[in-house]
Amino acid sequence: MKQTEILLKKFFEENSLVTSDIESFDHFCEKGMQKIIDENKELIPPIVPPNVEDFKIRLDKIWIEKPEVTEADGSKREIFPVEARLRKLTYAAPVYLSISAHINGVQRESITAQIANIPIMLKSKQCFLHGLTGEELISRGEDPADPGGYFIVNGTEKVLISVEDLMPNNFMVEQESVTGNYVGKIYSEAGPLRIPHNMVKKKDGIFYVTFTRVQDVPLVVVLKALGLTKDEDIVKGISIERQFDEILVNLYEFINIKTDEDALDFISKKMNITQTKEIRLERVQEVIDKYLLPHIGGKKEDRLAKAQNLCKMLKHYLRVANGEIAVSDKDHYKNKKLKLSGDLLSDLFRVNLRVLVGDMLYNFQRIVKRGKVPSIRVIIREKLLTSRIYSSMATGNWVGGRKGIAQRLSRINYLDMLSHLQRVVSPLSTTQENFRARELHSTHLGRLCPAETPEGTNIGLRKNLSLLARLSKEDDNDELMIKLKELGLNEVKA
Repeated sequence: MKQTEILLKKFFEENSLVTSDIESFDHFCEKGMQKIIDENKELIPPIVPPNVEDFKIRLDKIWIEKPEVTEADGSKREIFPVEARLRKLTYAAPVYLSISAHINGVQRESITAQIANIPIMLKSKQCFLHGLTGEELISRGEDPADPGGYFIVNGTEKVLISVEDLMPNNFMVEQESVTGNYVGKIYSEAGPLRIPHNMVKKKDGIFYVTFTRVQDVPLVVVLKALGLTKDEDIVKGISIERQFDEILVNLYEFINIKTDEDALDFISKKMNITQTKEIRLERVQEVIDKYLLPHIGGKKEDRLAKAQNLCKMLKHYLRVANGEIAVSDKDHYKNKKLKLSGDLLSDLFRVNLRVLVGDMLYNFQRIVKRGKVPSIRVIIREKLLTSRIYSSMATGNWVGGRKGIAQRLSRINYLDMLSHLQRVVSPLSTTQENFRARELHSTHLGRLCPAETPEGTNIGLRKNLSLLARLSKEDDNDELMIKLKELGLNEVKA
């Protein structure tokens, strides 16, 4: 018994119950923000100064300093959480970005500008309380048993509620309750893009794909547009071991489409593009590269990989439709993803950075119209991003129309506080009868508390993580590929 007590004591000394949330915020600060900056790396103004052919604004490195407060006299100094609570301040740190201007390919100006203040999660690496002992925490006016994992905005303790969502980039096949038809679905997510794709077999025996503005295009035509022009390659791409007879009908139907150009032209007519052939083909190629399975890539060389992935999805769809494997269970927790504080802040930062970029370009344009060459420092409004982030954190109204994401931390008692920090909400509507989603699923065991959910319309949609639950972090795909190759994975060469 004594050994068990020692082990348990040691575990709680070294591990927090909200470690996953803190790690998520740290990942956002260390890698997530830079990734979002890299998505918007080059800004090209619509109007450039006279005698300038090429003008680009580059966003380079972004970093966060430690929390600070600006006093009434303009002086800045470090701030601790207890002071932020007492003085009704926001426990936030400045965010700096290095920006450079390139005129005709030559760097002319490089500055470091503060673009925002961002609230800091208590006990995260950016927080002054990180790594302090119990005695040091007491001397700073903090409770040593407080787990952190929340923010202080205008003196109020705010917690970001984790959001449960379907796993992106995961192909699932469901059966429609009304018609009995099978529908293949995948949400392809890459950076700011999250694009739903549908695959369905209609009464004519043809398989159709739908994504963004491309509605009900035959799958075989899409595969040919991606470079799989030979029927033999399509059949082999679906399965080498066996032949699915349903495919032959599709191949025979579009036997006249022999090249990728023919396929692209067919898609352009389905999209009602009424321009010259060259422009039509260019526009369809752009849509396919950017919006068809963007998580695989957005370049021309990624097309074959997209075609091979579509073939594997079709094979999975056929096996489900033929009764060989079961339909996907979207309530199974392997098909779910939890968006923690870091992911939620990434969404907020991404959308608001676009607003800041738009504002910078507008200010640049306005000064150029007066006949001046503006300095980058003049076109940046620091308070724009800060006020938008503070507003979302204070009201709980998040991007994407979601409400109640940031909530006032409940302090009725210690267990109630822990429960609030571990809360998970489903995006499903409380007024609709989502019976399957509200049921207790066997895969919740050990991950979600089987008992803690409110009564009434929210039952089953508002849940809580198990107290000792830990969430796996997003891994680097390149590192994963290296490990898989070491284990003997062979890449399919074009």
